[in-house]
Amino acid sequence: MSTEVPSLAQALSLIPDFRQAQGRRYELLPVLLLACVAVMCGCRSQSAIAEWGSNYGSRWLMRLGFKSSRGPSQSTLHRILRGINHLLVERALTTWAEHVLMAFACSGREGLDGFPVDGKTLCGSCKQGAEQTHLLSCLSHRLGIVMSQLAVSDQTNEITRVDELVEGLVLEGKVVTAGALLTRRGICRGIINRGGDYLLVVKDNQPQLLEDIEMSFADYWWLRDSIGQASLTDQHGDRIHRWEMKASTLLEGYSRWPGLRQVLKLERMVTNKRTGEVRREVSYAITSLGPERAAPAELIKLWREHWHIENRLHWVRDVTFDEDRSQVRAGHIPQVMAALRNEAISLMRLMGANNIAAACRRYAARPAEALAAVGIHPGE
Repeated sequence: MSTEVPSLAQALSLIPDFRQAQGRRYELLPVLLLACVAVMCGCRSQSAIAEWGSNYGSRWLMRLGFKSSRGPSQSTLHRILRGINHLLVERALTTWAEHVLMAFACSGREGLDGFPVDGKTLCGSCKQGAEQTHLLSCLSHRLGIVMSQLAVSDQTNEITRVDELVEGLVLEGKVVTAGALLTRRGICRGIINRGGDYLLVVKDNQPQLLEDIEMSFADYWWLRDSIGQASLTDQHGDRIHRWEMKASTLLEGYSRWPGLRQVLKLERMVTNKRTGEVRREVSYAITSLGPERAAPAELIKLWREHWHIENRLHWVRDVTFDEDRSQVRAGHIPQVMAALRNEAISLMRLMGANNIAAACRRYAARPAEALAAVGIHPGE
């Protein structure tokens, strides 16, 4: 690659070891690197991570920094992941993601780099009674890397904790996108105060705002000058998707929503080529982006890319890494394991992988490439 990925190993080295030096057999950094590399090779559980060291042998363990020819057992790995401060792990990974974003800065699209925010429940751990199994995450549209992760008690608490997630991010020139649950004045104000912009879906939970937006697109001739339009069509198998976007500046200066510049109406039509059946959906949103910064065509792209967090992160963790079947419940291990999966996916995206399952198989066959990805190169 033309741009060098900042070293994940260096970022993880800043996490302090919670254990006393006396009696410590394994240093913390090699254990964390083992976990990251093993997950990149397709390991789904703590026992699989421990087995990676046994299967690949002392040569690879030494390169990871282990002084012993044997890696940690599953029980040792469990104690370390249970005792480590998950907040420090998440903070270190957020800092690394910010460094990656700066290293891969792209002036052509930097102003419209979307940050989708969405939550996901760790179903298996939740059923076993683990606490804070609903994870709120933020992704970079442009690079497909996880920017931040925050544990909350359940989905309803996303509203109260999203400010904490936003405060940990550098939002200059970024656009936070989110569903209707997070469409709140306080959240908009927090994003604007940190130099960012927002594009937030509006539904029945904001009835007055929704009514005002619908009225902005009423078929009256005197409203036409305030409306811009664009459309986009693509095809997936037997389905033709068409998006028609309308953006209005009518509520700018009228609405009390912080920073509101445009209101949006997106009509999505899905046509089945075999049956001719047409399905229509209409959605509404607000954004702090003015028409001089984001034309309707760019807003369609931003809105569609919000679902990258579901398709490129949550789905991959569920299907490729079998996350929802994991029943780990001790301490904050579920959050730590989710963070490791996030970093594995992020690294593989940065290395050019489009199919994460195929990338896992490749790294399992070529472990040297996995070590290089985390920042351990030949000779080190």
